[in-house]
Amino acid sequence: MGSMSLLQKNFLAFLVAMGIIVTLGDAYCFSTMNNPEEANTGKREGCILDGKLYPFGVIKRTHNCLTCTCTQDSMSCCSLFHTPTGYDKENCEVVFNKESCNYDVVQKSDPSKKCFVYSRVG
Repeated sequence: MGSMSLLQKNFLAFLVAMGIIVTLGDAYCFSTMNNPEEANTGKREGCILDGKLYPFGVIKRTHNCLTCTCTQDSMSCCSLFHTPTGYDKENCEVVFNKESCNYDVVQKSDPSKKCFVYSRVG
């Protein structure tokens, strides 16, 4: 009983691989079209998102943890974070960390201690 069978090892490797795939999955994304009348005047200086003006080109990180591309025609953004879904919901809670643009899952009884997260979506 002290050692795992080949089947158990393969199954464990499969679970780890699936966890990695889920973790590396695409974040949520969206696009918005810019006002075509503004684009044609040449007066547009960039794209507006949540009331903030961003310059044309790639924006590595917005104030609300998105990565975006701004063009004359549109703005496309994707989140930089993945939402935890698999964790001990009875003893742990999810807290958004705006500095790291990620969710921390911490113990309810001691928020200084992190909880194990086995799946995320985003």
